[in-house]
Amino acid sequence: MKALLDTNILLDLFLARQPFAVEAVALWNANLQGSFSGYISGITPVNLFYIIRKIKSIREARQAVEESLLAFQICRIDDGVLFTAYSSALTDFEDAVQIASAQVEQMDAIVTRNLGDYTTSTMPVYSPTDFLKQLSNQP
Repeated sequence: MKALLDTNILLDLFLARQPFAVEAVALWNANLQGSFSGYISGITPVNLFYIIRKIKSIREARQAVEESLLAFQICRIDDGVLFTAYSSALTDFEDAVQIASAQVEQMDAIVTRNLGDYTTSTMPVYSPTDFLKQLSNQP
């Protein structure tokens, strides 16, 4: 199963945001163990760096980006993805870009804590809890 993890999942992990970090760690580990093929949008490393640098430090921001680039495959962002996102009905352009990049890469699912932000997604959208349950039900 190919799944895109929303930026908020990785922020939960790297910023140890409780209680969400527990599931973020479980998702990270499930990806590393090959339980699913984990992807992140091309905008995720940029957002990680920007937010973690402001909250923690440049060193920790660089480490988070490096670890993410090594752990996940990256959904491309090109002019087609950006035009699709811009043309969507979503008011949050960042979420629209993530959906459009997931569609181009033919993801099976998106995993996010902000389910309401992904109501226009044409693919299944799971909370971390529900996605982890889905993984545990796979043969």
